[in-house]
Amino acid sequence: MGTRPEELAARLAAGGPGVVGGAAGGGGGEGMEGEQERVLALREIKNQIIGNRTKKLLYLRLGAVPAVVAALAEPGASPAALVQAAAAAGSFACGVDDGARAVLAAGAVGHLTRLLAHPDDKVVDACARALRMIYQSKQAPNFDVNNEKNMDFLLSLLDSNNENVTELAANIISNSCDSNTEQLALCGAGVPQKLVSLFGGSVNLRDACLDSMTAIVRNNWEVASRFASMDHGKAFRSIVGQIKTKLILVLLELIEEPGHVGDEAPLALTTLIKDSVELQKQAFSTNAVAKLSNHLVANSLETRRAVTILLALAELCSKEEESRSQLMSGQVSTLILDALKHDCADIRIAACSCLKNISRSSKVAALGAICNIAVNLTPRKSVLLHSGVVSQLVNLSKSMDPTLRLKSVLALRNSMFLLNPKDKDFIMKELTISTLSSLICDSEHFVQEQTLALVHNLLDGYVDAVNYVIGEDGMVINAISRQLNNASTPGVCIQGMLVLTNMAAGDELSKEAVMDVIVPHRSDRIKPSFVVNFLQSKDKQLRVASLWCILNLAYPKSDASSTRVARLQNAGVMSQVKSMRNDPCLDCKLRVSTVLDHC
Repeated sequence: MGTRPEELAARLAAGGPGVVGGAAGGGGGEGMEGEQERVLALREIKNQIIGNRTKKLLYLRLGAVPAVVAALAEPGASPAALVQAAAAAGSFACGVDDGARAVLAAGAVGHLTRLLAHPDDKVVDACARALRMIYQSKQAPNFDVNNEKNMDFLLSLLDSNNENVTELAANIISNSCDSNTEQLALCGAGVPQKLVSLFGGSVNLRDACLDSMTAIVRNNWEVASRFASMDHGKAFRSIVGQIKTKLILVLLELIEEPGHVGDEAPLALTTLIKDSVELQKQAFSTNAVAKLSNHLVANSLETRRAVTILLALAELCSKEEESRSQLMSGQVSTLILDALKHDCADIRIAACSCLKNISRSSKVAALGAICNIAVNLTPRKSVLLHSGVVSQLVNLSKSMDPTLRLKSVLALRNSMFLLNPKDKDFIMKELTISTLSSLICDSEHFVQEQTLALVHNLLDGYVDAVNYVIGEDGMVINAISRQLNNASTPGVCIQGMLVLTNMAAGDELSKEAVMDVIVPHRSDRIKPSFVVNFLQSKDKQLRVASLWCILNLAYPKSDASSTRVARLQNAGVMSQVKSMRNDPCLDCKLRVSTVLDHC
């Protein structure tokens, strides 16, 4: 199959109406084959000329346009042929004056307009797009809106459920509304109201409608006055809102521009949306927070643009909860904390504005964000902790609302994770042993579990932290003991055993404190140690945690460890361990083997 323009033009001409008509009398097979040839030729021509001025001019010289338009005129043309022909005709008219003239001379407008009533939606879409391209050309004929039939046709296009068709109507208005009489005719026919009703459509349709409204009211005080008072000013306010939305999109694009323009675009955005809940919602819906945040993360803080972006983010978060949540959950939250320590005063001030507005977030949302930030801020946690957040978290951990208690404990747990000893001491000074003990015995199991996880993070990597657990008359260790003996939920028991496992890896004083929990000297001989029950649990994580604790108590071998093993044996713990040699969990089997090797 040849693809040279000369061959394609010849094939298209050969596959015209005569072939299809002749086939109707002599057999359907030949007709179908001819139609397929025409579709293929139209598609190939369309693909070659789209965006290619040189190819368009070549096909114009070869006389291809009349053959393309002829396909639109053919009564028996297939939907596939009509779609390809319409797309080709529109492309010929786009950007090349000679192409537009050729398409108009061949009568394409009449055929395309007629086909807007075609039952196939794809044909209607293709014809509407082609007509848009034609009417955007300088060669396009003037659409006389003072003609009653033309006005009725235009109104029918605006009433269409097809956005391509309504966008075509808007384009026709923009390119054919040149005089006061045309503006008054459109206004009198109710076109402005119809255009405003289409603002809820796609961005392209909305932009086309805005251009049409501009054309209708341009330099016409009477039409502008009528429109402003229409529906008590509702239509006017709607169009102002749409213009501002479009301006928001433009400003977000300008941020990517180099130099002064890109530096000042965020400041212009800040001014536009300042103190307006509606505009801030619109900015959020255009993904403004993400776009500004991504630009800030991708570039240096050492710029004027960083200051203006931070101020824009601060304004976006001043009233909108969704904006605050998105900003707090992203990577930019880390950058804002870095900015608080920046050498440049303007950067620090802008960052403070951001944090001030973020802090207006609802308590649950803010706590959720702090949980996320605390995990991801390992090198910078001190900045967060010493900003007053710890005291706020401690206060919220005493709330009557169980969700607030849980979220605040989660945030404290994450803050404690991989923290240096000095900052762990700072948290414990704010939290206090008394509050920690109360949270371990909270009425909600989830709070208990996360508080024990907090204690585990406190002990991890900080040897002296055990003093918080066993000090002050053993307030914390006694609370842990009560929870484990009550065996409330697997999660609480697992976290409690992880705390004891960590302590059992410490010195003799810590190991003995753990033994007093597992096998108290005055234990009820009738009731077995809770560890025996844990080792029999269906939860493999609980079995593994319990075995680790026993292993740490038995290691290293010494007189003291032998005494502990004997106590465990007397309490029935070791016999339970021996019965687990064939535990279905591989981790448990390995731990059992190691425990027995040390005992």
